[in-house]
Amino acid sequence: MKKSNRRKLIYNLQQELNYRFKDSKLLDGALTHSSYANEHKNGNIVYNERLEFLGDSVLNLAVSDYIYKKYSYFSEGNLTKIRATVVCESALALIAKRIKLGDYLLLGKGEEATGGRNRTSILADALEALIGAIYLDSEFKTAQKFVIDILEKEIIEASNKGELFIDYKTKLQEILQRTTKAKIEYRIEKEEGPDHDKKFHILALIDGKKLGKGCGGSKKEAEQMAAKEVLIRMGAKDE
Repeated sequence: MKKSNRRKLIYNLQQELNYRFKDSKLLDGALTHSSYANEHKNGNIVYNERLEFLGDSVLNLAVSDYIYKKYSYFSEGNLTKIRATVVCESALALIAKRIKLGDYLLLGKGEEATGGRNRTSILADALEALIGAIYLDSEFKTAQKFVIDILEKEIIEASNKGELFIDYKTKLQEILQRTTKAKIEYRIEKEEGPDHDKKFHILALIDGKKLGKGCGGSKKEAEQMAAKEVLIRMGAKDE
């Protein structure tokens, strides 16, 4: 893609986001997938994994602070469920699709060919990276406003109707805390497939004993599937 076309795309995205970056390199970095950087190693290209790491923390704090103040009558457990619902991978991917974030991503040829622009994990990670970029470009208050602007509808629905997405990990953790106090650990059993289409196999161990196994296109998805299997074995999936 020509630089002039890329600049126009970046400008259009900022108009859609209602946020103008002071440092456009941060936005470019948030939109660059590792597969693209790997195919352009001579270009010293910054990709979005570090921004995703930061954005994940900013996102969780932004939502936690907002719902803590908005729902003063909710218990800690209810607040945790609301947050888990709106910041989970599936929910974030839907938000990313709503703002057409996939249209602006820089992907490697292999990732592009296998539908990376619509992959749940890539979209969710890119949205978290975007939040991290806005935070670095401004400050927490501005980043939080962006987060709440794009998530407020989901927050309200989660508070009124319960979980939009089933968070099996949280459900399992709550049951264990309430009953046996056993410790749960998620461990990678193996990874398979190329970088652009990797599958993760995760084991769920309770007090060191393997009780569940899950597979998914991201570690988070595989962990959720492993937790789901444990709940099914416990007969507690529908609690």
